[in-house]
Amino acid sequence: MTGIRVLVADDQALLRGSFRVLLETAPGLSVVGEAADGAEAVRLAVELRPDVVLMDVRMPVLDGIEATRRLHAEAPEVRVLVLTMFDDDSAVFTALRAGAAGFLLKDTPPADLLRAITVIAAGESLLAPTVTRRLIEEFTRGPAPTTSPARPLTGITDREQQVLTLIARGHANDEIAMELHLSLATVKTYVGRLLAKLHARDRAQLVIIAYENGLVRANP
Repeated sequence: MTGIRVLVADDQALLRGSFRVLLETAPGLSVVGEAADGAEAVRLAVELRPDVVLMDVRMPVLDGIEATRRLHAEAPEVRVLVLTMFDDDSAVFTALRAGAAGFLLKDTPPADLLRAITVIAAGESLLAPTVTRRLIEEFTRGPAPTTSPARPLTGITDREQQVLTLIARGHANDEIAMELHLSLATVKTYVGRLLAKLHARDRAQLVIIAYENGLVRANP
């Protein structure tokens, strides 16, 4: 995919400048704007309609989570990639529920960040298997959700539930195929069915649904 337009939202000018230099020197990427706080990020994103917003979690005026929530309501076609440190793990979970398409750690290598932006812009979610495993482990150390899940697993077959569980444990499609002795094409079909049946926007939401329905626990 070429011509990906990115908005950078971070309260630190040095980081915004570093991101701009990195993105502007990468083929097919351009920075259309910079925001120093969450409110400005929402305003600029609604005005400029970038393909991807690189969103810091901790910002003044409006934090990245609330900015993501508002942006998802006002311009749902704009994809949000949240940047965080692992002491923000609960914030990441909230951000995904607010409509973020994925998240990255702030110490992610530059090449991985560039790839992540491309993945997000292509309409996929970014939940790298190793990061997802760590994130789920952090979430499941706490008490299980006590409220009824927003999207119960109605109409899901046993095989689809197996696939959903493996997604929530951080398995990539090829790993799921090996685990369940399926072809990669079949796994992709199951993932598509899960997205449709559970009215999930992307893989990130599937992880949330699996967690809320108790399919993943500590040390799964």
